[in-house]
Amino acid sequence: MSAPVKVWFDGACPLCRREIALMQRLDRRGAIAFVDVADDADPSCPIDRTTLLARFHAEEDGIVHDGAAAFAAMWRAIPVLRPLGLAARNGAVLRVLEAAYLQFLKVRPRLQRFFA
Repeated sequence: MSAPVKVWFDGACPLCRREIALMQRLDRRGAIAFVDVADDADPSCPIDRTTLLARFHAEEDGIVHDGAAAFAAMWRAIPVLRPLGLAARNGAVLRVLEAAYLQFLKVRPRLQRFFA
């Protein structure tokens, strides 16, 4: 049986590895399949590797999400974070989360160096 949510992440990114390690600890039910795309692309993913590495992506119910929507899909699969993921189904909430994610992407290179 496959996990209901698949998350693609950059295993070469120290920041990403830390975040995914936390999510794996919180995912006690094994509801998320975490796929490291740092070395090679996932053949089951319809998105090219460069795009996967540029933004966070997750698949939920056969739909591939990116950015804040991908985080929300992952959160919905983890009971303690589910309320935040459900709140992100509201368009206004998702827009705020996406704006925050876009700001994060601007500082991500500096944070990666810090966590290296």
